Amino acid sequence: MKKVLSILMVAILLMGVLAGCATQEKASEAEKEGTKKIGLVLSTLNNPFFVTLKEGAEAKAKELGYEMIILDSQDDPSKELSNVEDLITRGVSVILINPTDSNTVGNAIKLANDAKIPVLTLDRGANSGEVVSHIASDNVAGGKMAGEYIVQKLGKKGKVVELEGIPGASAAVDRGTGFNKALEGTKIEVVAKQTANFNRTEGLTVMENILQAQPEIDAVFAHNDEMALGALKAIEGTGRKIMVVGFDATDDAVAAVKEGKLAATVAQQPDKIGSLGVETADKVLKGESVEKFIPVELRLVTE
Repeated sequence: MKKVLSILMVAILLMGVLAGCATQEKASEAEKEGTKKIGLVLSTLNNPFFVTLKEGAEAKAKELGYEMIILDSQDDPSKELSNVEDLITRGVSVILINPTDSNTVGNAIKLANDAKIPVLTLDRGANSGEVVSHIASDNVAGGKMAGEYIVQKLGKKGKVVELEGIPGASAAVDRGTGFNKALEGTKIEVVAKQTANFNRTEGLTVMENILQAQPEIDAVFAHNDEMALGALKAIEGTGRKIMVVGFDATDDAVAAVKEGKLAATVAQQPDKIGSLGVETADKVLKGESVEKFIPVELRLVTE
């Protein structure tokens, strides 16, 4: 009889433990299902700058307990639109978007607006659609910083080339605006201004063509480091001494500065842009007020 009672007691205890485990497992599953999703749409992952931005966002999302869905638009506005549609279908709570183009991205943002999903832009702004907050460096100030450096090094006179980013992208427009503002009142002439779409290979090709057409060039300002490094390679093939200044402070560019090949690059903090994007999204989802524009500090790297 005592043995029977003992067996019954053990069985009851085991059932209790199993029930507790099952309850805990269900709670964990429910908690997992309740995890809010943040969507991140990037213009391209074929650029070290945006890879670093992505990593900063991922780290912060993990820290704050969010699931993050990351999609690559491959510099294609139509792909960007379908990416936003995908995120809406997958039930994200907020969308962070780094636009391929500041004009066309409005169509994607309006889809999210209609779905009542808050949108934040990173690095590049949007010219239409409702955006809760924009997190980016002051690209006008950065372009001016690069321009002032070139003006100083050239003694306020000379001939320069400007390699522009993707037409319509706010970063390209703003960096160009700041750069040209720095040249005002000097005897520096922009002898060539052409887009290379933020791409290293295009930077190389475009610069090769400009070098053939322009016998006198003292400096080049490229709207990003990828184009600057492409231009640098084209220049090295000619043996001509031309100062090149980039923008973004990617690892390759900083290494080129240290080697004395690239004169300077304007340092953004893409990891911080991504991190602040998620932090701001977290505040929005908690009903807290956020600034319409959140700037990220810049600095000039020359050594």
